[in-house]
Amino acid sequence: MKNRITLDLAQYDESAAVFRSLSSPARLKMLRRLIAKPANISELAEEFSLPLSTAAYHVQVLEETGLIFTEGKPGQRGAQKICAVLADDVYMSIANTQTEESLSRCVNCDMPLANYFDCAVTKPCGIAGEHQFIGVEDMANSFYSPGRIHAQILWFTTGFLEYRFPNYAIKTNGLRELVFSFEACSEAPGYNPDWPSDITLWINRREVFTFRSPGDFGDKRGMLNPSWWPDSSTQYGELHRLAITAQGCFGDTRKTSDFTLNDLAVREGEYISFKIGVKEDAECAGGINLFGDHFGNYRQNIEMSAILTARGPDGEP
Repeated sequence: MKNRITLDLAQYDESAAVFRSLSSPARLKMLRRLIAKPANISELAEEFSLPLSTAAYHVQVLEETGLIFTEGKPGQRGAQKICAVLADDVYMSIANTQTEESLSRCVNCDMPLANYFDCAVTKPCGIAGEHQFIGVEDMANSFYSPGRIHAQILWFTTGFLEYRFPNYAIKTNGLRELVFSFEACSEAPGYNPDWPSDITLWINRREVFTFRSPGDFGDKRGMLNPSWWPDSSTQYGELHRLAITAQGCFGDTRKTSDFTLNDLAVREGEYISFKIGVKEDAECAGGINLFGDHFGNYRQNIEMSAILTARGPDGEP
């Protein structure tokens, strides 16, 4: 899935900022360079014959609009800021732009990996944070360790993790779409790009989406991974997306279930249950790796986005 920046003509300041960041030939050249390979500010300044301060300014503009992200890492001459591309594309629909009175708004909830409510996992399994492994590898009881609050990557073979997202934002608002996104891949010994795994999602205890991850990716380092993380281990995943609408559930753009927002009762109770895992009887039970906002290639945890309408909870968009 693409990490897309979506613009709306009625969001004047946000859209203008993105257009300004793309209006400079120097920034466009930097962006094209970073698509090929991450670089630090000094490398960008030298490559494009710019003063270091000018290169740093261009990087700041690109970062503020979400086109790139930066990560501070130790270097030979002190700390350095590594820059990498964050957005895959920028999208704006002009013909379908809504009137200001009927604009939707989006409410986001970013759920840290550690905040699962319940779990049942089988080994090989494990958890790691930004600085070290957490608990003992291949011991399922590590998933109950107090140290799990620092989790940035976790993996297991079969089983599940359940997260509970608050639903207060959608109780009294019209809901057009509910979207979950996360970075994941299979779990192989070390890593193996040809290691398929069938990963399943449940919303409020109903199965809505199963996708086949092609493998466990480790051919290059994850852009966000800390320096201590072994090169021989899993490095990054793919970004997956589940969208739930009045027409059904759409996983990675294909329809995967006829369950609608109403069928899944997302406004009832106090939370929305999001469960992810690998079933024991899956055709390809190749495990799962989940990535946090400081591991892999995408700076996010498990994210829920509610697209709200201007009408009441039972109104049609």
